[in-house]
Amino acid sequence: MIDFEPKYITFDCYGTLTRFRMADMTRELYGKELDSAKLESLVSAFAGYRLDEVLGAWKPYRDVVVNAFRRACKRVGVPFDEEKAESFYLAVPTWGPHPDVPEGLSRLAKKYKLVILSNASNDQIQSNVDKLGAPFHAVFTAQQAQSYKPRMQGFEYMFDKLGCNPQDVLHVSSSLRYDLMTAHDLGIKHKAFVNRGHEPSTPYYEYHEVDGIPQLASLLGL
Repeated sequence: MIDFEPKYITFDCYGTLTRFRMADMTRELYGKELDSAKLESLVSAFAGYRLDEVLGAWKPYRDVVVNAFRRACKRVGVPFDEEKAESFYLAVPTWGPHPDVPEGLSRLAKKYKLVILSNASNDQIQSNVDKLGAPFHAVFTAQQAQSYKPRMQGFEYMFDKLGCNPQDVLHVSSSLRYDLMTAHDLGIKHKAFVNRGHEPSTPYYEYHEVDGIPQLASLLGL
């Protein structure tokens, strides 16, 4: 059980709540053009460059995605197609939640104020939030904060807007690199790692590991 009553439960959105389909789309778009080894190299490089693209000054999320794909194509030796690159960005608002999410969030929302802090653009995020099936007290984007996770500025923006401290929240994410390492460094004591299988567990960062949002609700006694 989680022996803590948070003022807010704060969530990463893409990957944690919304099924993030960049890798799936890459395989769909290039599965007939590339052999399996080169295809998986492209998937991996694209993910790595998306992280690298958000480490500097804020820029539109469309540029993050397109630049990352351009760099991945160059590294792997695949001709760059800007229309295909932009299709990743345009698809984001169509993505819905992981199957476990609506039930888990509806249980949590009966007692707690739910908040999202997402590496999102303002014009896309609401479509994804609407598909989650639960009320949110607040939704904060990288565009509002002018900073992407894993940088600390977005978290600090969220705390300022909520009028709370790191000790007041339970932060939930499926990503150590984008969220939970930074949360640890900021002094967020209460964290949950939703193991979606795309990053390994790293217990050093002191979190409750769950396999879905319903399990998180159960750990909070709901």
